[in-house]
Amino acid sequence: MSDFVKLSELQMLRSIYKDPERKSIPRIMRDLSVLLLHFREIPRHYFTKYMFKTDVFNIRDYMPGKLTVGIVPFFNDKRLKEVLDNKLYFDLFFRQFDINLPRIVLYNHNRLFISGNSTWEINNIEGFCDLLDEIFRQRVTADSLFIKKTYSGSKGEGVFKLFRDQVSADSPVLNEIYRTVIKSEFIFQETIEQHPQLNRISSSSLNTIRIDTFIENTGNVSVISAYLRMSIRESLVDNVSSGGCMVGINLEKGTLKRVGYSIFKYHGSGTYSRHPVSGISFEGFPIPCIREVIELVSRTAALMPGLRLVGWDVAIGKTGPVLIEGNSDYIISGSDLTYGGYMANPVIKNAVKEMHTSLG
Repeated sequence: MSDFVKLSELQMLRSIYKDPERKSIPRIMRDLSVLLLHFREIPRHYFTKYMFKTDVFNIRDYMPGKLTVGIVPFFNDKRLKEVLDNKLYFDLFFRQFDINLPRIVLYNHNRLFISGNSTWEINNIEGFCDLLDEIFRQRVTADSLFIKKTYSGSKGEGVFKLFRDQVSADSPVLNEIYRTVIKSEFIFQETIEQHPQLNRISSSSLNTIRIDTFIENTGNVSVISAYLRMSIRESLVDNVSSGGCMVGINLEKGTLKRVGYSIFKYHGSGTYSRHPVSGISFEGFPIPCIREVIELVSRTAALMPGLRLVGWDVAIGKTGPVLIEGNSDYIISGSDLTYGGYMANPVIKNAVKEMHTSLG
């Protein structure tokens, strides 16, 4: 969970007013009037998508609030969402097609734990410790496990990283994990060894690429956009809502764009041109294996044609891309922002037209 304090409306307005890169007040008022008349709704997205910056001219290309929230669920069959929402189902379905996924070594339902064909009932921290000792003993080269809720949201909540040397009955970390895990359902995955290039820019978290795909009525899969998510405060998760940062990726060049964004309501109007911890400049930073990432999500998306608009999360391991998860019910604002206005994308433009035609 994010430990950032949400800014008040007054603090957010003050942040904009003091921003040296903002447009003039008359220009901002004129922009707001244009958007109000064009979209017929209060243009709150003008501020959350940084359109008050002097270098943003294409304000009509950014999705307004209702469209940002509504477009993804419109194109996805709710009956199929379970395949992506449940991490066990996700693994079972896509692994049969040889999609590269993190390996699940253990999962649980409350006090029942399953690994392979074996089931254990765990009733105390000592039993939990013994089980994890056995899991690590079977994987002599692994020094950690990633633990996530089987059903989880998109804010990095319910995520733990457990190291081999923390497996002790008197370990505060293990006790916290045990108390949390037995109240719900979790999966335990082998940790992905991140590509050295991405470790250069941010080594505290597994930096994932969010990449959107859209399936047209013909069945053709289009890759729309991508952005890199990374921690900017030594966190083990890269979620923007947990204090992370997102930077758009130029898919043609396979490099990062110039500007990184965090959540406006926590960080105000400031943006980043370089990583605040590593100091590496974003613009032109090469992302490894970008062609392989595009191929991976294109092949994966085609396997579930009833989910037409999906945001895929992909990590880059030492040997190539690894599919982490797919999101069929997410707010598309991050893609809209880092792309620089999704309504300018021809694929999204046609999707919006299809949506509006269907809804009348």
